Amino acid sequence: MSETADITGFRPAWLRDDELDQARAWLPVLYVEAVPVRVDQYGQVNQVGLLLRARPDGSISRAAVSGRVLHSERIRQALLRHLEKDLGPVALPRLPADLSPFTVVEYFPDPQVTGFHDPRQHAVALAYVVPVDGDASPSQDTLDLTWMTPAEAVSPGVAAEMTSGHDRLIRLAMAHVGALP
Repeated sequence: MSETADITGFRPAWLRDDELDQARAWLPVLYVEAVPVRVDQYGQVNQVGLLLRARPDGSISRAAVSGRVLHSERIRQALLRHLEKDLGPVALPRLPADLSPFTVVEYFPDPQVTGFHDPRQHAVALAYVVPVDGDASPSQDTLDLTWMTPAEAVSPGVAAEMTSGHDRLIRLAMAHVGALP
């Protein structure tokens, strides 16, 4: 496979499946997670975008935008890549100048460790709330994108549709932006 740089000079560094499995067995893997939101003219969150995804085991669940940070990839590039992959090319996400996450989440194969669970690996995720201005629509592996109010997004019914601790991530995000009912 030929590696070519994009306009920022980034060259993707993909691992083969066997290399990724080996890395996951020995090292924590860095991820970014983004909770897409719509805001009103005062900057108040009035909608939260949740993805509907098929999981490797065949089940369906709701989730935030999430994905690995590649070797030599900047956090900003990883966020934009995953937002575009899941929300489409015209979602128009607004990343802040300062990319400090609102929280850091640790996923473990054992769900009892932190309540955030990834059966494949120990992963560390930097989590962001990202306003989206454009037309977001499901893309690639995303089956659907549903916009709901913050109260709906943290409701018990919607929380039951999430796995891996994403219900807790959404609650933390809404608390961070002052939109937790």
